[in-house]
Amino acid sequence: MGSRTRRCDDGRKAVIVTHPQLAAESDVVENTVSALRMHGFDVRLTDSVDQAPFGSKTAHVDEDTEIVVVLGGDGTILRAAELVKGTTVPILGVNLGHVGFLAEFESFELKEAVKRIANCDYTVERRIMADVELWLPDASEPLRDWALNDITVEHTDRGSMIEVGIEVDDVAMSSFGCDGVIVSTPTGSTAYAFSAGGPVIWPGVEALELTPLAAHALFARPLIIGSQSTFSIDVLNTASVNSGAWICCDGRRQGMIPNGSRIVVKASSSRLRLAHLENVPFTKRLVSKFDLPVIGWREQSKRSAHRRWNAGLADAGSGFGALIHGGAAPAGPVDTVASHDGTPQGDAPAAPTEAPGADRNPSAGPGTPHGAGVSDATHTA
Repeated sequence: MGSRTRRCDDGRKAVIVTHPQLAAESDVVENTVSALRMHGFDVRLTDSVDQAPFGSKTAHVDEDTEIVVVLGGDGTILRAAELVKGTTVPILGVNLGHVGFLAEFESFELKEAVKRIANCDYTVERRIMADVELWLPDASEPLRDWALNDITVEHTDRGSMIEVGIEVDDVAMSSFGCDGVIVSTPTGSTAYAFSAGGPVIWPGVEALELTPLAAHALFARPLIIGSQSTFSIDVLNTASVNSGAWICCDGRRQGMIPNGSRIVVKASSSRLRLAHLENVPFTKRLVSKFDLPVIGWREQSKRSAHRRWNAGLADAGSGFGALIHGGAAPAGPVDTVASHDGTPQGDAPAAPTEAPGADRNPSAGPGTPHGAGVSDATHTA
């Protein structure tokens, strides 16, 4: 997946990519430039936000650049991807934006990041990209572009849909009216496609994903194909819709296309190189960035029930305390530690299976307080 063999020679070059506002107002950018220069780097700063039309050439870094450091969010990383497309130069992202899903470090870890860059102490992961061919009506040659995240084809008239035909490996699969379609890489599966209901694809999977946007069809589910297959999207000519469509790569290189156009998307032969300073599993990054609820509502219910039970023991005072300890109630609350399955354990004595005279829920399991509803939830689920 990665390698630590990097250029660490004299005359080291680094490029810092950031946002104009950060470059003008943030001390982080200036401090990063100074720190890299102290470690012997020749540093170039770029904060351009210019967007090129679909199919046009974009600027690139010099091939002898050692690394591109991105200070910003995922949008800034997508701009940096344009600079390294077609080269072997890796990108290292430091999140100064919102989610920063592609970023490796947060801003407060910048000092450590610069040290690791200077020591060439990082691995490089290769991410799949997508190549795009746009065939305009009656054209003899296509316009070509690419994407790290996704390619979107959307309606231009917000009051109407576009009609599209979908093919996989030149075999027609479906056609429908919709607001648009998204073709994403595994990297882009956590971006626009995820918001549109598409699945998350792990970065190591060599695949492409097509996700319809508000399709008016019975069969319009996300499709996933292997890296040897091809998606084709035809913007159909219809009497009711003649406003064409809008195509966009990575939210940057875009343009209007007429009805009758054909978009062909396949996996690119080149790869984008992302630098990693820590061997953090993608799953951990997914849980952290999206703040996923790893504890389900059933487990939360069990834990809440045990907390209520323990609080009831403490409030009962001499009643339950005398029963548990065979004498006076403890002066303070009963301390318990919840195990992984939510049951109390530790140095504190276990709660009685059933307090004498307690109104016990007959559907609950042993030791479950009245009203916990664990068994009821099971029956109604």
